[in-house]
Amino acid sequence: MPGPRLGVNIDHVATIRNARGGDAPDPVRAALLAETAGADGITAHLREDRRHIRDGDIEALMAALTVPLNFEMAATAEMQAIALRHRPHAACIVPEKRAERTTEGGLGVAQDEARLAGFVAPLREAGCRVSMFIEADPDQIAACARIGAPVIELHTGTFAEAHWEGDAARRDGELARLAEGVRVALDAGLEVHAGHGLDFDTARMICAVPGIAELNIGHFLIGESVFLGLEEAIRRMRAAMDEGAAA
Repeated sequence: MPGPRLGVNIDHVATIRNARGGDAPDPVRAALLAETAGADGITAHLREDRRHIRDGDIEALMAALTVPLNFEMAATAEMQAIALRHRPHAACIVPEKRAERTTEGGLGVAQDEARLAGFVAPLREAGCRVSMFIEADPDQIAACARIGAPVIELHTGTFAEAHWEGDAARRDGELARLAEGVRVALDAGLEVHAGHGLDFDTARMICAVPGIAELNIGHFLIGESVFLGLEEAIRRMRAAMDEGAAA
């Protein structure tokens, strides 16, 4: 039984490029290699401070890819305008803080429901498949359904962190919380994705949860590519996901 779709996040190819300056390594080349290796889509997060992905990368990705682009973005007027100009297949709305090294948790949709409903509507009208990056919390899930977002992406960072730390009880509790979130979301008619901090082992475990349609994974795959090559790292991830779904 095949596992969920795999979206490969190429942000940190751009991180390496920007650390030195210049054009190498090229995130578009990484995206095309990911396509060849079996990625079902590419994710790129254009942050407000442009710390990794740049505006030109989004233009180049839109021109080069044959698989869908998932455009991660903050809920700002600037990012909405960029998404409406490019009209990527998907737009994932994420929380963003200038000082954070990586996304630290889910978006507070229930706390900002009226504004986010107005923010999402033009993206949907432009044909973008909007998803909201949230915690597996029933109130947040219900708010996503109310604002008209057809997809949610559940934050798996706490689950992954517990696994890395060897805290099996906390890990299993987080996995049960995620599974319940999937159930609530499916009952609300939402498609469910998941991501953040996943490696081969945690992706395998997540894929054993019925109802998850897609995983988005980046940092781990780019790190593993130093040792395995990007295509082999993606193939191994795909195999781990399929094993989990078949368990």
